[in-house]
Amino acid sequence: MSRGFLRTAASRKADITLLIELGMGLALVVGALLARRRSYRAHAWCQSAVVLMNLAVIMLNMAPSFHRAVAAAFPAGFADSYYLLAGAHGVLGIGAELFALYIVLAAGTNLLPSRLRFVHYKPWMQAALALWWLVLLLGILTYARWYLVPLIT
Repeated sequence: MSRGFLRTAASRKADITLLIELGMGLALVVGALLARRRSYRAHAWCQSAVVLMNLAVIMLNMAPSFHRAVAAAFPAGFADSYYLLAGAHGVLGIGAELFALYIVLAAGTNLLPSRLRFVHYKPWMQAALALWWLVLLLGILTYARWYLVPLIT
């Protein structure tokens, strides 16, 4: 496994994933600002692109890592912060991604029946953004626990 470039115990792949996720978090804030400026089409493109890119990162990198390193320790390992943080990040992350995909489908397509679409989008989108940032924080804490703590203990 190749060594990362952030000078931690992480692999290059983990470092790149962390930076991509931080970039997507910033892009979501930019997208929210676009909505505040009433640039709804740009907002929709920005947020949808992040949701789809995040889905790719989850499928290609995070899900296999979770399966390999965290799910195998369930449930006994969750007494250790190493597994607890990663488990919370994974479970809430899947929830946040599914919620975001639902919002994209409900707000940006006609694929859902009208009774399954939102009437007032703003609170749902704000809740999704808050949840996404909580998951991002848990991801940063997971990265720190997995790749920084081993260096100082």
